Amino acid sequence: MSTTTLDVNIMGQIYTLACPADEQAALKAAVREVDTEMCAIRDMGKVRARERIAVLAALNLAHSLIEARQAAGATSAAAGGQQAAPALDTNDIQTLSELTRQLDDALGAEGKLL
Repeated sequence: MSTTTLDVNIMGQIYTLACPADEQAALKAAVREVDTEMCAIRDMGKVRARERIAVLAALNLAHSLIEARQAAGATSAAAGGQQAAPALDTNDIQTLSELTRQLDDALGAEGKLL
């Protein structure tokens, strides 16, 4: 699997991220979500520090993900399917850990997210 670098813009700052070539579209979609969430938090004017904005955005996005999974599980259960799946499975935790590591690397001097 070939890894390439991709320059992305999050809240007006350029970050260079390493990404497998076949996952660039997914990374770009994730960047759009993170940028939108971070800019919305910044534009509310209550939080100024970039790292606090990043943590709040991560929490908001994780909360949305959990709610979506729970809703999908409830829909499946109502349709006679299985019980609702756990909010985050092992793959999700690994993916979030990897994304956090990549963001920490990209933030560099800005400080670690978590």
